[in-house]
Amino acid sequence: MQRGFSLVELSIVLVILGLLTGGILAGQSLIRAAELRSVSTELNHHVTAINTFRDKYFAQPGDMTNATKFWGDQATGTGACADAATPDGTPGTCNGNGDGIMDGNLERHRAWQQLAMAGLIEGSFTGIPNAVTAGPNPGENAPRSKLSNAGWDIEYYRPSDYSWVGASTQYVQQLRHGVYGVWSDLDEREMMKPEEMWNIDTKLDDGKPAIGKAFTRYGAACATSNAVSADYLLSGQAKACGLIYKIGQ
Repeated sequence: MQRGFSLVELSIVLVILGLLTGGILAGQSLIRAAELRSVSTELNHHVTAINTFRDKYFAQPGDMTNATKFWGDQATGTGACADAATPDGTPGTCNGNGDGIMDGNLERHRAWQQLAMAGLIEGSFTGIPNAVTAGPNPGENAPRSKLSNAGWDIEYYRPSDYSWVGASTQYVQQLRHGVYGVWSDLDEREMMKPEEMWNIDTKLDDGKPAIGKAFTRYGAACATSNAVSADYLLSGQAKACGLIYKIGQ
């Protein structure tokens, strides 16, 4: 004689399954919240490191003209910039042009290398572009982020280059948070939902996607329009926003 499950037993099983599902979803939400908090923490750490470097060495990392006097000359390998008058370093580094900005593929990558050599950030970075993309690769020549296998990049761009109508045409130094892609730049799109980006922007700045120190690249799934007066599309559920942060002119 076969005996089936009673309604009470089935109800208990369904309750247990519901609790497990709810626990998994709650756990995922907590993990995501922690990852998003880490973005602000990482940003503040990098900004502090850059400012501390500038105060200590009187130059921007990557741009300083006497970097090899502190960390030696990188005399071998792909990133060699050998100078017979300067002792070789391990791995060594290269001097910048001293124009006050971290620009071009070399200075933007040397910046992370020199910040690490100065003991201001963790890690060890090559100081040269990635061999495949000619740009950043988190963990190789730029710091990793705890969010979605992302990383950080330094660039010198105009806000108007991010497709905002009416944005400033003045170049500004920026920290960008995004993923390693196929271009020579780190792709800072499709990282966060609009509400997530708005939350970070509000804590860091003004909560507006196109203006202020914290902003994003325009996308129809991220903002209400491409005008500088736009708001974040808070009802959007797509990961369509990414953090860009001005760190100077």
